[in-house]
Amino acid sequence: MSERCPHGECDGSGFVVDEATNTARPCRCRPQRLARARARSLSAVIPRRYRDVAFERQPVVDMDPGVVRAVRRFVDDIGPNLDAGRGFWLMGDVGTGKTTLAMLVSKAALEAGRSVAIYSLPRLLAELRKTFDEDSDRSFLELLDRLAAVDLLHVDDLGAERTSPWVIEQLYSIVNSRYEERRSMLVTTNLEREPLIEQIGERTVSRLTEMCDELPLFGHDRRETFAPVD
Repeated sequence: MSERCPHGECDGSGFVVDEATNTARPCRCRPQRLARARARSLSAVIPRRYRDVAFERQPVVDMDPGVVRAVRRFVDDIGPNLDAGRGFWLMGDVGTGKTTLAMLVSKAALEAGRSVAIYSLPRLLAELRKTFDEDSDRSFLELLDRLAAVDLLHVDDLGAERTSPWVIEQLYSIVNSRYEERRSMLVTTNLEREPLIEQIGERTVSRLTEMCDELPLFGHDRRETFAPVD
């Protein structure tokens, strides 16, 4: 059974049929359907630890109110924000809730029927490396195209991978492709700007700065009290 059209215009097929003229035109929902289809081979599942996170629950209720309000505003207007290619860059100390807040955004996008890919940086780079294996079922360019096409790319622990020219170049390729297509990114990192530039390169950080609103989260490690957090 086809998914129901979010605009109430088609029968779920992605096309609006004019019975009088026996013609069909693409529905407004078709680009989203195509993006979700291309994203099916990517990681689009909220990890079990974060499936029950909510603005009204711990640990979110004890986080910086200003940061939480900014995330809630973004979630409340998730569709237009994704359409505009806006995103968040959550930076700060270990265990301050960056990943929890990022998962709230990814959950909202999925619930709105948008295509989402969720990766930790080490896992994302591992997926890229696998494309160079002789028995890989997809090429590097195919994976890059899929990563560029999803409505929201959520990358956790940016800067966590040991840096190398290869890592810097792959991250730039991913971020730049989304920058050029005006696609939203959601990233978390324990590094502040200068250390992050050293880790992933100035070109990549420059693009993220333009694409994402920076939200700092500093303080004590909440893992000592609550779970889940960052």
